[in-house]
Amino acid sequence: MFEHFFADPKTIALGAVTGLVFGFLLQKAGVTRYNTIVNQFRFRDFTVLKVMLTAIVVGAVGVYAMLQMGMIKGLSVKGAELAMNAGGGAIFGVGMVLLGYCPGTALAAIGQGSRDAIVGVGGALVGAAVYAEAYPFLSRTLEPIGKLGKVTFADVTHASPWWFIAGLAIVAVGLFAVLERHEKRATHA
Repeated sequence: MFEHFFADPKTIALGAVTGLVFGFLLQKAGVTRYNTIVNQFRFRDFTVLKVMLTAIVVGAVGVYAMLQMGMIKGLSVKGAELAMNAGGGAIFGVGMVLLGYCPGTALAAIGQGSRDAIVGVGGALVGAAVYAEAYPFLSRTLEPIGKLGKVTFADVTHASPWWFIAGLAIVAVGLFAVLERHEKRATHA
């Protein structure tokens, strides 16, 4: 039953190193602190937005570069289920606002000694169990609403994914510039 439960040691070691680096960077960026997360939702601190946009752009470049170089074989795209995504996003957002952490930052916060994050991780595990139990009902009622299948913007438009990555990078840089000016004005006011 568990013969394929664990990956080979090299993959596990690479995953552990990647996780440690990611956690270190989250901690250094300050997104493992409750106030940083909550102040993002209060539009007072945009560190979380900057970190996430940077991660998305860097991740997209990395994934598509590895795909084109043949380092990975195809993408495992999840199906676009708009009603399920909207519901899950709303629950995730409310939980993030109430707790002051997202799952990744909660684990990193536990690593730096924030005991309050343990409650959030426990809540996430309970939420996952509740979702697993509710899934048969949800798959019959909500999942069919806005079910688009396994599509990407590049698939729908028949354009290169690099156009979307470039556009996202340009939007990110522009947004960073606007946010920097906003933050400088706020600190001088």
